[in-house]
Amino acid sequence: MNGTTALPPWLPTAPCTPGRCTAHPDGPGSGPDPGPGRAPGLRPDAGLPRAVARLTAGTGAVLLGLLLAPAAALLPPAARLALVRLWTRTVVRAFGVRVRYGGSPVATGPLLVVANHVSWLDVPLLAAVLPARMVAKAEVRHWPVLGVLAALGGTLFIDRDRIRALPGTVRAMAGVLAGGGRVAVFPEGSTWCGRERGRFRPAAFQAALDADCAVQPVRIDYRPADAAAYVGDDPLGASLWRVVTTRRLTAEVRLADPLPSGRHPDRRALAAAAQRAVARRTAFPRTVPQRAVASDSANLSPLSVHQRARPRPAAASSSRTPS
Repeated sequence: MNGTTALPPWLPTAPCTPGRCTAHPDGPGSGPDPGPGRAPGLRPDAGLPRAVARLTAGTGAVLLGLLLAPAAALLPPAARLALVRLWTRTVVRAFGVRVRYGGSPVATGPLLVVANHVSWLDVPLLAAVLPARMVAKAEVRHWPVLGVLAALGGTLFIDRDRIRALPGTVRAMAGVLAGGGRVAVFPEGSTWCGRERGRFRPAAFQAALDADCAVQPVRIDYRPADAAAYVGDDPLGASLWRVVTTRRLTAEVRLADPLPSGRHPDRRALAAAAQRAVARRTAFPRTVPQRAVASDSANLSPLSVHQRARPRPAAASSSRTPS
């Protein structure tokens, strides 16, 4: 997502910064006199007791997931999927975020799930409706608590500093997809503020072509957008505090129609089609795609579930994927 050191020139970067994208200069409670019951520096309409309660509840829900992970590995695949969905929704709600899901029904079978990237909240929001093997930068593996959870969840870590490692990651993604699982990736390559978006990089879409599976575009919006934005050199603690001190923070997760990979000649065309689907603004649908796919055991961690045999080998073309 974000980083504090100079990035290699081939990595995507966003112009968004904490100062430009996460400040609330005009809201009540943001000035020097925040008003009765509010502490200086809190975001509009937030109270200190409520913020502390949310932070405690959210952190507790995350730690509970870590403690229960070994026991959850003993459950049947359908039960584990249901537990993952319940836990991720609980974590998001505990941090005070209201969520609305809408759009196309959840598709069955292997899917490459692609979404715009605004916040660390994007990960549990996607997992709550589309449990999948996430693709994340290698640094996430070393994050306290979250890194352990990511590894237990079967995250595919990518070393973004080594461009030669990219084809191997694409092959790993294609292998999961060819085995009947789902893979979720944020093809913008970096977090954006939500008001602006980045270009979808095509490399990940080669995995869908190699595995001959559909792409599921997902659009994620936050209201207010700047409260959830996790951009630039923003510390995780500061982002958490903005989230818990924002009243009525709402996330909207909209599933577009899946894109059959066979209808597009190459990964660049497929990436462009997915980006258009995510960028399209329509009235938020009232349908809620909460149907779980109980048979999709390949979306769970390989440490806790036996993968299905691959119906077809991943094509060798992913080894030629430089970007």
